Amino acid sequence: MPDLPDLSGLIKAYDVRGVVPDPFSPEVARAIGAAFADVVVLPGASGPGRATAVIGNDMRPSGPDLVTAFADGLTRRGVDVILIGLCSTDGLYHASGALDLPGAMFTASHNPAEYNGIKMCHAGARPVGEDSGLAAVRTLAARYLAEGLPAEVAVPGTTENREMLAEYATFLRTLVDLGGIRPLKVVVDAGNGMAGLTVPAVLGTAAGLPELPLDVVPLYFELDGSFPNHEANPLEPENLRDLQAAVVEHGADIGLAFDGDADRCFVVDELGAAVSPSAVTALVGLREVARELEAGRTPTVIHNLITSRVVPDLLSGAGATTVRTRVGHSFIKAEMAANDAVFGGEHSAHYYFRDFFFADTGMLAAMHVLAALGTSTTPDGRPVTMSALAEAYEPYVASGEINSRVDDVPAARARVVEAYVTQQGAGPVEVDELDGLTVSHWDDHPRWWFNLRASNTEPLLRLNVEAADEDVMVKVRDDVLALVRQGTMVASTQPEEG
Repeated sequence: MPDLPDLSGLIKAYDVRGVVPDPFSPEVARAIGAAFADVVVLPGASGPGRATAVIGNDMRPSGPDLVTAFADGLTRRGVDVILIGLCSTDGLYHASGALDLPGAMFTASHNPAEYNGIKMCHAGARPVGEDSGLAAVRTLAARYLAEGLPAEVAVPGTTENREMLAEYATFLRTLVDLGGIRPLKVVVDAGNGMAGLTVPAVLGTAAGLPELPLDVVPLYFELDGSFPNHEANPLEPENLRDLQAAVVEHGADIGLAFDGDADRCFVVDELGAAVSPSAVTALVGLREVARELEAGRTPTVIHNLITSRVVPDLLSGAGATTVRTRVGHSFIKAEMAANDAVFGGEHSAHYYFRDFFFADTGMLAAMHVLAALGTSTTPDGRPVTMSALAEAYEPYVASGEINSRVDDVPAARARVVEAYVTQQGAGPVEVDELDGLTVSHWDDHPRWWFNLRASNTEPLLRLNVEAADEDVMVKVRDDVLALVRQGTMVASTQPEEG
């Protein structure tokens, strides 16, 4: 029996992600497609008709060849394939949910041009993660690469092309009504990613939908997987600078920035200042909570442990049950489904909706923000600005995620535990280890908390700090960083997507 190739660096805990063509080649994509058929599609097929899967891809040049190979792996195992072509990741989730079929989205999100990847889901857009099929796909794909694919089935699957952009846009329009808002000027930075396709369809008339009271100023709408203008990762502040400048230049009411596969959305106010994803989580969450209460239902909202304390404060005060989870979309989606949660949010600008198959969609979150901005007024009837609207949801001061590359992760963590937990030099604190180490001094003054998490793949410790005022946040941040980086010369500040 030949040695099996190690695919652990390519097929990770939540998705497939790697450089094309080495290690991510069409041959590997074909093996993954056959394994996806055997692990996910065929066992999940039920009812009349043949087993079927839906596939989409973003604008990366390597996408079509990889999709063709992946689809070949599926059809060789007897699975029919629906190709929806260019789409955003949430467009693929919509297709999986609307058609009730397993799906695969070819994207590397915000990664550089030489990368590509696959985000897989079960029927109904339910995630395929390490414990829900991806580990088995990895093992079987390695076997198929070493031994060859099984003999083609007697009746191989077929492929068909289907356009679903208009259905996606129509579906989103049914979830948030933007027809009655005041006219807004909106600058959108698509970063040469898939928002260049989806924004004109959803917020414009490209999909044949009625015109909305939105004057959209486009930035980098040309689909170009080489990302000639800036990285399609709005989590990095430098990638927001063009949008911030354009909002001020055009006198716009708001700016929106999407990542490469357009499943995350970031907001900039009329002054060019970035609005934190936690503030967006609170804003959108309150809208969804109010809708649930009006329908006579008890709302539940999910948030990860890095989001601001304003999220549970405001949402629980509004009548919602809030559930705190680990960082990562697989944990959020699992809790969303388990709790029948109406909404979920992460610090990385992923927003999840029960009405969108419990999946994440940056476009729907953007529509909620536009609806809130376009209907909010001051007590004397004047329109509320985005900066004023956001201010209500940003009462605390956060450090943002700060990554430190250290020589010895356990030793660095132990120093923090000794200082803040064992000695309790800062006074009584609450401690939990749901995801890394969270130390909280929130029930007494001065109010602060921090979370310290280790990377799964690198010798990094990720620090997030929040406090009721900036001086306290800076002191806690600097004190913890000094402990973490003691004796370490190299430090990194690259944030993680989540």
